[in-house]
Amino acid sequence: MRDLNTRDVITRDLITRDMNTRDMNTVVGSHDILLVTLDTLRYDVAARLVADGRLPNLARVLPEGRWERRHSPGSFTYAAHAAMFAGFLPTPAEPGAHARPFAARFPGSETTAAGTWVFDAPDLPTGLAKAGYQTVCVGGVGFFNKQSPLGSALPGLFEESHWAPEFGVTSRHSLERQIDRAELALRDRDEPAFLFVNVSALHQPNWFHLAGAAQEDGDTLESHAAALEYVDRHIGRLFALMTRNRPCFTIICSDHGTAYGESGHTGHRIGHEVVWTVPYAEFVLERTPARPRPQWGRARAWDRIRG
Repeated sequence: MRDLNTRDVITRDLITRDMNTRDMNTVVGSHDILLVTLDTLRYDVAARLVADGRLPNLARVLPEGRWERRHSPGSFTYAAHAAMFAGFLPTPAEPGAHARPFAARFPGSETTAAGTWVFDAPDLPTGLAKAGYQTVCVGGVGFFNKQSPLGSALPGLFEESHWAPEFGVTSRHSLERQIDRAELALRDRDEPAFLFVNVSALHQPNWFHLAGAAQEDGDTLESHAAALEYVDRHIGRLFALMTRNRPCFTIICSDHGTAYGESGHTGHRIGHEVVWTVPYAEFVLERTPARPRPQWGRARAWDRIRG
């Protein structure tokens, strides 16, 4: 087991970038699958930070070192994730019929191609579970907190789901704690895994990620950017976790953006360019087996999560 305090270095030679031609029917069953939604992340902020060299770990895995510009299927978390779990991921912004990597069997679908993995289930987690995957959700924002029937709907699609207050939007260390829990959920497994992580760090409030900011300063584009830099510092641990047993097909994207005063708007669930336009990337991380770790490392990790 990896030391949970270790940051893993991502190298370009671990990444396969031919996803436009990859047959997903050969991926499912042979690869682990990781879906990460960077909740509320704006495309313009993500593109600017990677261009400015402020996301070194993500830049190493993004195809051609940049984000793809796409349109979200929803303007807020619940709608966007309901669509994505049905196989409707963010759509490329360029016109055309774009084949989907996953699709529920649906008569008349024009975006199901020969390389699409088609599942006979109402949602992707159920379809992958039927294909032999361990399906795990590590939630972040309120739609995954399991504290109400609505907050339980999306996590309920998975065989196993996790949420704790330290994973939520008010936590300064949310992604670190989410990865801690994912590590525990996926230890000692043999079957392929589908791990979904809803990263809450970008969502409001995010002012505390900006050095020197105070609560009265409120959330800004600068604190939004600082939150993404926080994610970049820790995302390597998640990639390392998912490549211990087999290659990992990875999708990392935003579910929707959010407004910081544009056209008088603040927030999301509105039809605005900064909300609909999201960053997206898909790639394969090659297998990188972990070195054996002492058994006491597991106890320490569990103590950290319980504490």
